[in-house]
Amino acid sequence: MPATPLAQPPATAPRSRSAAPRRLMTAAAAALIVAATPATLAHAAPSATVSPTTVAPGGRVALNIAGCGTKVAKVTSTAFSEVRLAPGNLAADNLSGNATVFNDAVPGTHRVLFECGGPGGQRVTVSLQVTPGAARGGTGGSVGSMSTTQIAVGGTLAACALIGGVWVLRRRAAA
Repeated sequence: MPATPLAQPPATAPRSRSAAPRRLMTAAAAALIVAATPATLAHAAPSATVSPTTVAPGGRVALNIAGCGTKVAKVTSTAFSEVRLAPGNLAADNLSGNATVFNDAVPGTHRVLFECGGPGGQRVTVSLQVTPGAARGGTGGSVGSMSTTQIAVGGTLAACALIGGVWVLRRRAAA
């Protein structure tokens, strides 16, 4: 009987030599990305805004700071009283509030200091320009004065609307 060859394990394909350099290139790329990312990205400084940036004495401004990382912040200025800001959302990454500029505020540039958390927290300073004059009331300062022609046109439009409304209601009642 012929001799049968012994069963030999299946031949394995030789390992690819390109796997090691590929791993090395991946690790080098990851290290380069980590090194290129600025450390301040994780702990970015907060940003603050005052809106509007120019206001007359007696006017109101909206105060906003984002990126504090705390649920409290305070704002101080020579233009208005100290203001405590409240979270605008559950994550407390946006704190907001309002302030009324003093009626006797000195015209010019006033420093507005935002302070995150308690004493020693992160600080951001922005500028507020106070213009001479007083804040307008009533129409919000959107109307300076009205001419006789504007008043007549407005009155005519209101009268036409009233007459048209009465005509439509009488016509419905008659039908």
